[in-house]
Amino acid sequence: MNQGKLDVVKGEMSRVNIDILGISELKWTGMGHFISDDYHIFYCGQENHRRNGVAIIVNKRLSNSVLGYNPKNDRIISIRLLGKPINVTVIQVYAPTTGADDEEIEDFYVSLQQLVDATPKKDTIAIMGDWNAKVGSKPITGITGNFGLGDRNEAGDRLLDFCQNNSLFITNTCFQQPKRRLYTWTSPNGQYKKQIDYILSSQRWRSSIQLTKTRPGADCGSDHELLIAKFQMKLKTTSKTARPARHNLSNIPCKYAVEVKNRFDGLDLIDREPEELWSEIRDIIKDEANKNIPNNKTPKKAKWLTTDTLKIVEERRNAKGSGDKKRFSRLNAEFQRRARRDKEKHINGQCQQIDDNNRKG
Repeated sequence: MNQGKLDVVKGEMSRVNIDILGISELKWTGMGHFISDDYHIFYCGQENHRRNGVAIIVNKRLSNSVLGYNPKNDRIISIRLLGKPINVTVIQVYAPTTGADDEEIEDFYVSLQQLVDATPKKDTIAIMGDWNAKVGSKPITGITGNFGLGDRNEAGDRLLDFCQNNSLFITNTCFQQPKRRLYTWTSPNGQYKKQIDYILSSQRWRSSIQLTKTRPGADCGSDHELLIAKFQMKLKTTSKTARPARHNLSNIPCKYAVEVKNRFDGLDLIDREPEELWSEIRDIIKDEANKNIPNNKTPKKAKWLTTDTLKIVEERRNAKGSGDKKRFSRLNAEFQRRARRDKEKHINGQCQQIDDNNRKG
């Protein structure tokens, strides 16, 4: 994900009203979970190389329904949501391209099958992402509908076998739409348009899928279209354990030491069980820390994309919607240039602030 693209993606999620978004070919290193502007980002990439990578982004409304996440590898990640009456497992994938060797493709499907097999049987499953496969226009009972595109290829056969073995159906082949809302990828020159991204769902919950289509007007600088599915499903919120306060230990006031000493002096040390005495000492330390030591405040991350750069994003979206490829490419390059400049300026400002603080002591 290039400079500033996460902010653009969050903006599109808000504009299009998306609760859960999957990302393929993220190109981040490592794995983890963090929060950005009330959006929860769960991601997994390679350890040292910016290749492949997947992520799931959950907005604030659904974040309290997340039971946990499983970063399987740099091509597969899942989250589990607390549902009513059953839970929901959402899996994001980035399948190998058709040019990959057989071993890489086999490893991908073996890993995906392991994750599906480990999912509780009662869960409903949704699997979404870039499958790099064409399932074609010929419908297959229970798996695809009448609105697939193109001719099926070998990768499409493998995907269909996976669906057959796991009682899944491909949702975006089941709803009649104009072709521009069916294809999911466009070649850089605009000559080729293909349907290679899919959202799969459990067959027994077919009636819960109200609509699946692309949103050609949405834009984050990708050659893939935003593919959305509307699920009708009730979710419950989990009871979150409050995180313990993190105290500022760099400047402990004298009052804390005095109060702790006074309470320690009053302890009864005779004939006490060690565990009981330890619990009382621990409670004294925690109680006085909460009373006398200020907490660390987590600073909000600054938004480093400038207003002018965000205007370029809006212009780029309009160019994409109007089909103006040349203008879109020019604006995309301009956005990348400005985003790099904005980030460099933001980092330089932070370094300058650190230097100023050091000079002040």
